[in-house]
Amino acid sequence: MKQITAIIKPFKLEEVREALAECGVTGLTVTEVKGFGRQKGHTELYRGAEYVVDFLPKVKVEVTVKSDDVDNCVDAIVRAARTGKIGDGKIFITAVERVIRIRTGELDEAAV
Repeated sequence: MKQITAIIKPFKLEEVREALAECGVTGLTVTEVKGFGRQKGHTELYRGAEYVVDFLPKVKVEVTVKSDDVDNCVDAIVRAARTGKIGDGKIFITAVERVIRIRTGELDEAAV
């Protein structure tokens, strides 16, 4: 099993969720986060004063899938999240050693 963590632009969340649902993903975790990469933030004007926004709002989507489904899910995320502009985000894939469904005690792939 693998965990896919995608950092995306907030307005792309619904498209990514729908794309993952089409891949058969039944559950995911979403967290509102802030950060920066090559964008390095930007300056904004507020009530006549200019200030620097170092950390930009992003959304972190986490989903755990069977190893066989990783490529399809990653492709779906990339298609749904891409705008072609800087700051589209990143995808991280990590190995998952064990999963336990608390309610039933199911293990590993049965728990996903």
